[in-house]
Amino acid sequence: MNEELKQKAATPNDYLANERTYLSWVRTGLGIMAFGFVVVKFSLFVKQIYVLIGKEHVGIDHETNGYSGILGIVLVGAGLCTALFSYFSYRSNITKLDKGDFHYSSLMITTLTVFLSFVGILILLYLIKTA
Repeated sequence: MNEELKQKAATPNDYLANERTYLSWVRTGLGIMAFGFVVVKFSLFVKQIYVLIGKEHVGIDHETNGYSGILGIVLVGAGLCTALFSYFSYRSNITKLDKGDFHYSSLMITTLTVFLSFVGILILLYLIKTA
């Protein structure tokens, strides 16, 4: 019975799969950071367009309503955290594979899903408010 519970030794494929997963998380983090950067820069672009056409305050007060800037900064921070957490997860998985005691955890996936859902709701509310 103990033989059934004992895990087999890790193969090179396991380590390569861990590396691919890590690189995928890094791409996800970079994508989130890029999206946050675009949100901040688009807000600046919209403000400049309003100034160019001579309508500094159309619909919303762009000087006091800086939600998109804050949202962009939060997204860049979230992308950075995703990249850092993915590295720690990668190192942790290597240690577990070396010991032959690997147990899957979905904590990072769950955390990122909840956070991005929350950000999506905030973006939706912001768009509804400013439309």
